[in-house]
Amino acid sequence: MRLILLDCPSPSRRNFDPLALSRPIWELRCGMTTLGEKLIAKLGARDVAGFVPEYMADVVRETTAWPINQVSSLQGDDLLLVNARVQADAFDVAPVGPSQVAFDTDGNCLFARIAREDAARLPAESLETLLAAAGKALLPAAGEIALWNYTWDLVLANPAQLVKDFAAAGRRGIEGIVEDPAALRGSRNDVFIAAGARLHPMVVIDAEHGPVYIDQGAEIHPFTRIEGPCYIGPHSILLGAKCREGNSIGPMCRVGGEVEESIIQGYSNKYHDGFLGHAYVGEWVNLGALTTNSDLKNDYTTVEVSLDGKGAIDTGSTKVGALIGDHAKTSIGTLLNTGAYVGAMALIAATGKPLPKFIPSFAWFLEGVVTKGFGKRKLYETAQTAMGRRKRVWTAAQQAMWDEIFRLTEGPRMEAVKKGRRALRQQIG
Repeated sequence: MRLILLDCPSPSRRNFDPLALSRPIWELRCGMTTLGEKLIAKLGARDVAGFVPEYMADVVRETTAWPINQVSSLQGDDLLLVNARVQADAFDVAPVGPSQVAFDTDGNCLFARIAREDAARLPAESLETLLAAAGKALLPAAGEIALWNYTWDLVLANPAQLVKDFAAAGRRGIEGIVEDPAALRGSRNDVFIAAGARLHPMVVIDAEHGPVYIDQGAEIHPFTRIEGPCYIGPHSILLGAKCREGNSIGPMCRVGGEVEESIIQGYSNKYHDGFLGHAYVGEWVNLGALTTNSDLKNDYTTVEVSLDGKGAIDTGSTKVGALIGDHAKTSIGTLLNTGAYVGAMALIAATGKPLPKFIPSFAWFLEGVVTKGFGKRKLYETAQTAMGRRKRVWTAAQQAMWDEIFRLTEGPRMEAVKKGRRALRQQIG
């Protein structure tokens, strides 16, 4: 069986911006692993391919050995096509069996199981052609398919998913180095410290209410407290951090201050004091000292999030922090509002008060208004420098992808810039 992960362009895909602007949805994290890794493990797949929006295909090819957007992957085997938004834990479809297909009400394929003999007779000039033919020729699947619908779904599910992933990993004990004095609360069976990880003296691991997994090469500095459930990714460093429950921190991060029930994709810095709660932070983000997000409204009502600067979506939760896209930068003292949206490549200068809830991608927020700043070239130079500090390379494919993201996000950005110009004229007048 060949598993094909689907992340096709659709209106629902925008619900995962700004994080999904620069990566497939299956690369988003929840718990200890990505959504794609969960589907692969659930289905026992060894032969995997994927389809993504064309503008990011070359970048994805640079980071995976899977065939990406290759029509040939739709031929020659039993196929199981699965939408990246499908929740692996609740997906109980057998990988191989009679052909069947399921679509949502917007016409997005949720999954299609296509036996080899059916795949051979269905037209497959493109993914779209195959799915259209499958929808007409194959039996519809019965039952509901559980989906991830918004980025904050991942954040809210993270604590419980960490517990499940720790149990599934089946690893416990201390393989790395723990320097004395150190303190462990709870059961040692709920702690795993991987080989190459190092805990300095005066570190507290509190596994009383959930497991703690510290991956290879991670380094935990003195006066850090880690509460489970929690995952610390490879080669990340915690610097005197108050790491509250429910955090997933990806690879090569630098984290200090207080962090609670948040996901950091990887390669991002929150070195200094400041609070990050119920947030999702992308890659190559730098949060200046004392950057803080609110995750609870003063009236305890549910949090609303704007994904386009216009309509607000009720999350149904009283706890939602910030959504921060890749390569965003905040100055010292930045205060992010409850349910804030900070676009990819955004640059923010603090104002001493909570910022607007929507900051567009590639925008510069200066003197309290959204501007175009010095343009994308300067942002690209900064991105190249930041990646070089982690021994990563800014490639031509990445620049081409970000050029297209700049175009895709132009509408909301220019509306915000015009609004900022009007505000400045009113101040002057």
